[in-house]
Amino acid sequence: MTVGIGTGAGPAAPSESELAEYEQEKPARRLRPALDQAISIWCAVVSVGVLAQVFFPLSAGTQFYLVIFLAAVLPITLLCYRGGKLPAFLNPFKRARTHDDPSVFDWVLAVAALLVCLYPLRDFDGFLERRQAPTAMDVLVGAILLVLLLEACRRTTGWVLPVVSLVFIAYAYYGGYLPYQWSLAHQGFNFDAIVAQFTMGTAGFYGTPLSVAASYIVLFTIYGAVLDYSGAGKFFIDLSFAAFKRSRTAPGRTVTLAGFLLGSVSGSGTATAVSLGTVSWPILRRAGYPAEPAGGMLAAAGIGAILSPPTLGAAAFIIAEFLQVSYLTVLGYAVIPTILYYLGILLAIEMDARRHGTTSAETSTQSARKLLLRFSYHFLSLFVIIAFMAVDVPPFKAVVYAVIIQFALSFLDKEHRLTAGPLFKALAQGTRSVLPVAATCATAGVIVAVTTQTGLGLNLAEIIVDAGHGLTDNATVVLILTVVLSAIAVLILGLAVPVTASFIIAAVIIAPALVQLGVTQPEAYMFIFYYAVLSEVSPPTALAAVATSAITGGRTMATMWQAWKYTLPAFLVPFAFVLTDNGSHLLGQGSLVGMLWTLLVSMFAVAALAVVTGGWIAIGTSWVERALCVPAALLLLYLAPVTIAAGIGLLVVAVVINLVRRQRQAAAVEEGTLT
Repeated sequence: MTVGIGTGAGPAAPSESELAEYEQEKPARRLRPALDQAISIWCAVVSVGVLAQVFFPLSAGTQFYLVIFLAAVLPITLLCYRGGKLPAFLNPFKRARTHDDPSVFDWVLAVAALLVCLYPLRDFDGFLERRQAPTAMDVLVGAILLVLLLEACRRTTGWVLPVVSLVFIAYAYYGGYLPYQWSLAHQGFNFDAIVAQFTMGTAGFYGTPLSVAASYIVLFTIYGAVLDYSGAGKFFIDLSFAAFKRSRTAPGRTVTLAGFLLGSVSGSGTATAVSLGTVSWPILRRAGYPAEPAGGMLAAAGIGAILSPPTLGAAAFIIAEFLQVSYLTVLGYAVIPTILYYLGILLAIEMDARRHGTTSAETSTQSARKLLLRFSYHFLSLFVIIAFMAVDVPPFKAVVYAVIIQFALSFLDKEHRLTAGPLFKALAQGTRSVLPVAATCATAGVIVAVTTQTGLGLNLAEIIVDAGHGLTDNATVVLILTVVLSAIAVLILGLAVPVTASFIIAAVIIAPALVQLGVTQPEAYMFIFYYAVLSEVSPPTALAAVATSAITGGRTMATMWQAWKYTLPAFLVPFAFVLTDNGSHLLGQGSLVGMLWTLLVSMFAVAALAVVTGGWIAIGTSWVERALCVPAALLLLYLAPVTIAAGIGLLVVAVVINLVRRQRQAAAVEEGTLT
């Protein structure tokens, strides 16, 4: 993505190869041109097939389509992602080369993946009918597919999810040997039954997670690629820089707006932060932002993109499937939390601008008015998605209509017309972007299948609830303990696995415990969703913050804490979903009046949190003022009349103290006693 803005002096921006690695969320191979072109052709054909499937679905059914989809993407994943250093005997034909091509072993794995994925298609109906009594060949092929999926997942996301999957498999096999008095004990299953559940049932590899990836997520990655190649990404950044030009808070506001708009193109928090950072960091630096706060702001803006309508993150599609509601309903859940998230960032920007003494930074972009008059059509396809879903058009059809419209609109811009070449690249990029997600979703099917087969979800829910009751009989305290432990568990899980995987695991294990304590399913799933996303800005890993610190040259851990500061409201607001009687209003449920007053109260809570982290009201705050704002924010977020009154009272006291201190400082300066 190229943007016509000067960069100035400072740390060098990442190279194109480094940006590609960040955008894939995991370093991928840099293939020689001929092989890269061949794989691009394959991926473009897959994209065309996925688009055609929307209007001409296969008569054999959804599972038949999922088998074909996995056969199309799994071999390519094994070729496009590195497997690590191999022993010499596994790659006997290795020779010096300039490109990072697959080894012979990788090609063997890819061919094996294609064969085992296509195996069920020989006699698909018979294959499904043998679920209760699989043949030796069925089990062998299923076992090979399991190994290949674990390897693909390891290459794209690391070791954690494959290891967790192996633990679940061991539990399914050895659970029958546990003492029957234990809550986790079950009847036990032999290896044939376990593999059959993975490959021949609807709760394994071909279950909801892969279905969502193949039916929704891939369509949105194709749409994002079409948006980008048609010039929408460049327009969104240029518009953001043109919108705020002279205010000292303009650079920070620009980053926030650009992150929100770019999120609809990339669909990835880290990719958005990196794309935005390469353009924005020089301007933030000229405005006077230190490296660490700038990196934290960029990471927060990037993550906000996948917390926000109209696209949200991949896990949002899974929420819609789990709840059996429309995707538009899930978008409705996210509206108020999105407002609160960006309010927190904007308040932090205002405070940082004063603390760091930032200035305005002129850019060379056109005026916002001229940009809107010339390129505002790029917004049309986004509105089309919402409009179609509002009239009950399924999201997978709505996004295809949006792709068609964006393709047609691209010819209004001579520089970004989607002629044959750019269109081919966009289609290829659409499928390539979904490779890590598809591998993750298919592997996560192991966890879903074992949980379903053994009843683990309900058993763990009972254990979690009983643990709370073992400490106290107070139902409210039990709920608070359970929610806090759940948040910590999701964050820890999210440190090692992608958002989609951590959400799926937590949804099948933690959500039932919350539901048992009276939390509704939408509240439980949205709580888990937000914490799964926020793990990307949480120390000690914080992938988005690591990426932005590489751009700004700031200290990595300090950048993580700055990102955490900017996103703090998003960490606390979800507690209101599940702990308070009125929390459902924040998810767009209930009356309009209820939604409005809870939004207003929550905005005061976010303001109090911003004071705690930003250290500013009218002047820099003292520790007393910050200390008053901590309980003020927590009391306000409880959304009960008594706690709201107490929270407002504490916040008012903090503001009054700060104003009195400012008045005294002003008087002292006027008298010449303060230098």
